[in-house]
Amino acid sequence: MSDAPFRPFETHLDRDTALSHLQEAVRGADDGELFIERRRSESLVLDDGHVKTASFDAAEGFGLRAVRGETAGYAHSTTIDEQALGRAVSTARLAVGDGGGTLAAGPKGTNERLYSDVDPVSEATFPAKIDLLREIDAFCRDLDPRVVQATVSLGASLQEVAILRPDGVLVTDTRPMSRINIGVIVEQDGRRESGGMGGGGRASLLGLIDRDHWQGIAREALRIALINLQAEPAPAGVLDVVLGPGWPGILLHEAIGHGLEGDFNRKGSSAFAGLMGQQIAAKGVTVLDDGTIPDRRGSITVDDEGTPSAKNVLIEDGVLVGYMQDRQNARLMGVEPTGNGRRESYAHAPMPRMTNTYMLAGDADPQDMVRDLRDGIYAVGFGGGQVDITNGKFVFSCTEAYRVRDGRIGAPVKGATLIGDGATALKQIRAIGNDLALDPGIGNCGKAGQWVPVGVGQPSLMIGGLTVGGSA
Repeated sequence: MSDAPFRPFETHLDRDTALSHLQEAVRGADDGELFIERRRSESLVLDDGHVKTASFDAAEGFGLRAVRGETAGYAHSTTIDEQALGRAVSTARLAVGDGGGTLAAGPKGTNERLYSDVDPVSEATFPAKIDLLREIDAFCRDLDPRVVQATVSLGASLQEVAILRPDGVLVTDTRPMSRINIGVIVEQDGRRESGGMGGGGRASLLGLIDRDHWQGIAREALRIALINLQAEPAPAGVLDVVLGPGWPGILLHEAIGHGLEGDFNRKGSSAFAGLMGQQIAAKGVTVLDDGTIPDRRGSITVDDEGTPSAKNVLIEDGVLVGYMQDRQNARLMGVEPTGNGRRESYAHAPMPRMTNTYMLAGDADPQDMVRDLRDGIYAVGFGGGQVDITNGKFVFSCTEAYRVRDGRIGAPVKGATLIGDGATALKQIRAIGNDLALDPGIGNCGKAGQWVPVGVGQPSLMIGGLTVGGSA
């Protein structure tokens, strides 16, 4: 691979030939595209003072798709030439059959760019990155004598894509990504606990590795670990819960967001299928999926079908008003695509996916929300979670949470899990804070075996009657 500008039709495949093959693939189809990608990525992990992982990956290839009705034919190759494209055409046309479809109009173009074309991978040398990881490791250990282990990871990538439409329109996008994560383990009186924090986005790596920036991340990781040292067993039962702003929006993403993706609703498998225009959440709840926020991890200038990204309202004042759509599901549902057709790489077909999903702020004071909590949990940080799309039931583990009694924040609790279902939780929102925040840029989302970067966010929320699983 080279560092030269991405010009997919200046190598072994010219644009006219590619267009001719694409038009043959979609003859009699409803839609289709040729997706060409080049990607470079680097990942470094320093664990307990030793380099655990140092990887560099470079790949390129294309994916060809032909769509007719609910069926899509897809073929991909790591070789970008006419011979490979010809084989792909034969495969993709199996989904089209005798044809008879009417080719859909292509997406409208955009001149907007949401991020720069900086290459984070090449912004610092490999030795400099290793030295940085060692510096961060030493800093973490010097912060507190109770730190017994530190793990530091640094990641950077540059994805360049070209999307050729059957009408000859070519859409390109250059997508940088950088990320840093710091985790520490502390020990006191024979007890060990951990804490972690990270950040990133579609921006230069230099901002993340600035000393003031990573030192703040390291201090926050230590703060969480030390809080966990004091944590008591979490209570169990049905309790009121106040969620903090920012990253706790991952609960919104999983328990609600996936259920509002177009394919699940077209097939009737979502808990929110058939509820368009109905009140599905408490008054005041407005949820957006917004891929247009500059430099954010989940943002995309155009999606992987060439549709410009958009700021889409999903729930407005508690009423379901929209789903996230790719081109195929939008066409089958008789609506417009929303710029949410995403894929992990050229080896994957696009599907409706979230970008940056968040709830708008309300007018409640977060401190007043906690004061109104008679007996419950104040959950600030979340770890892993699971959700069943068909019924919206979720289980999430808390990484930082506190017991609240009579409006006073008490001891931190360990082992708390929040259990419920998205549809019920939406209706049990009693207060919405005025402190909307987005996550620091650490989200990844999995669906049907594909992973894409995403963002989440929310203000503080009070939710009544969630089941809390604990050990007390």
